[in-house]
Amino acid sequence: MMNSLLCFLCLCIFRTVSPESCSLEISPSRAVVKFGDPVSVSCVASRPVRVLGWESILAASHTQNQLSVQWKVDSLTDWIEEPICYGVFFTAPRQCEEKLNLVLYKKPDSVSIILVNHSSPVVEGREYQLQCDVHNVAPVQFLQLRWYRGQTEVYTHSFSELLPATPVQVSSMLTIVPNRVENGAEYRCEAELHLGPEGPESPPTVQSELLSIAVQYPPDFHSPEEETLEIREGSEVLLNCTAEGNPPPVYFWTSPDLQEKPNDQPVLADASLGPGVYTCTASNILGKKSKQFVIRHKSKGERD
Repeated sequence: MMNSLLCFLCLCIFRTVSPESCSLEISPSRAVVKFGDPVSVSCVASRPVRVLGWESILAASHTQNQLSVQWKVDSLTDWIEEPICYGVFFTAPRQCEEKLNLVLYKKPDSVSIILVNHSSPVVEGREYQLQCDVHNVAPVQFLQLRWYRGQTEVYTHSFSELLPATPVQVSSMLTIVPNRVENGAEYRCEAELHLGPEGPESPPTVQSELLSIAVQYPPDFHSPEEETLEIREGSEVLLNCTAEGNPPPVYFWTSPDLQEKPNDQPVLADASLGPGVYTCTASNILGKKSKQFVIRHKSKGERD
């Protein structure tokens, strides 16, 4: 019973040895490895050692009286691998260990983007949600998801609060309130793994397809909503009611002089239009807007 207690106390003393007293150095101290790639790491003792080795699921190894030992795997595919280098020394502290900071990563299989519970086109001024899904990525805490409209970055989503080391699927949401200027805008998202200085020089990146958003909006006129024209009798009159809208607007003209004239065009050009008020209405499924033209004839003595 006494021997067991002594062994337990010895074990406790060993486990409380501070890291500064351990005479082991791992090189590189942080290994960033792509899923399926080879990896090789050395552990070196700075003082004479009785046994030096690696505890590992895949490649356990040890040496006797040698100051270095290598941990080597031809193809790393184990997500729970946590290699530990240990040493048994001739002098105190008799035992110590160092854990390899190992990052096994996998870039996403794919990245997809959708308009949630809707399909394009959308309506100007209303709120919509875009969703970006990243499929089968690890480790997710190193992931940054960047949202773009055209070439402009509009949002960055990080996942540093998540801890899984194995591949997972994650999503990001972007709220948009489109306007007519953004009609036809193309959205995309890009998934980047930022793995630190030990990782690839360029972050492994996968981007989604482009999602084009068509924006519908009510008609609006290019020029003021009322125009007055003073012309000589017999001169050609041009009334331009062109409006911008999506879907493209249809037009309706009203005036006593238009009873037998085509009235579905945005522009009227006619020398027979008499004085009076001509009203044009442009409309689409989202609304309508009217514009008035007032025509006045100049008297013969009136100068232009």
